[in-house]
Amino acid sequence: MEAVAIAQPSILTTNVLVLNKLFMAVRIVSVRRALILLFKQTAEVVSVEEGRYDCYDFSSWAEVSQYKRVFEPAEHDWIRTVRFDLAAPRIIRLLTYSQMGRGNIRFNRRNIFARDRSHCQYCGKKFHTSGLSIDHVIPRSRGGKSTWNNVVCCCLKCNVRKGGRLPKEAGLKLIRRPQKPKFNPVITVGASKQKYSSWKQFLDAAYWNVELRE
Repeated sequence: MEAVAIAQPSILTTNVLVLNKLFMAVRIVSVRRALILLFKQTAEVVSVEEGRYDCYDFSSWAEVSQYKRVFEPAEHDWIRTVRFDLAAPRIIRLLTYSQMGRGNIRFNRRNIFARDRSHCQYCGKKFHTSGLSIDHVIPRSRGGKSTWNNVVCCCLKCNVRKGGRLPKEAGLKLIRRPQKPKFNPVITVGASKQKYSSWKQFLDAAYWNVELRE
């Protein structure tokens, strides 16, 4: 089935969870990329319905979308085409790929903020990212390393209070010990949103890692 998408750019850049053919999460792609894979018939849509999941190729997903457009219009993002409206997929499955995503989680500011859920690890308050900094629990001036186990989110006030001291010396206490996540923390935060709740059953950290789309 041919279709010319005229969706808003913001919809085409939203996230889609990608599973391998064994239904294991491997990465995140944009809706635009997911549609390309569906058009090429190298992937299918996975729709989670009341605890079960059904799979659809592009044509059958287009048909199901017509039902959802009538009965579930508010539960989906919509892609308008010349001939019909298509529900933006939230999960797709690759039909031939069975490998796992890379297990290494990138050590960067975004993943640190996501691991700590944008909460200062000293006062416990949540802040916008502009109000947070990265703190070395053991200061670098004392030999502290830039590792998962030695960096935490810290609000500006606590950061100034701590300075180049150990937390105890500054009268501060960590609310939890920092450690390397077992799987990508950004995906966990994303899955906590109602919009992506269907991802949760595929993100068991004990079995696989998810690579974040850059």
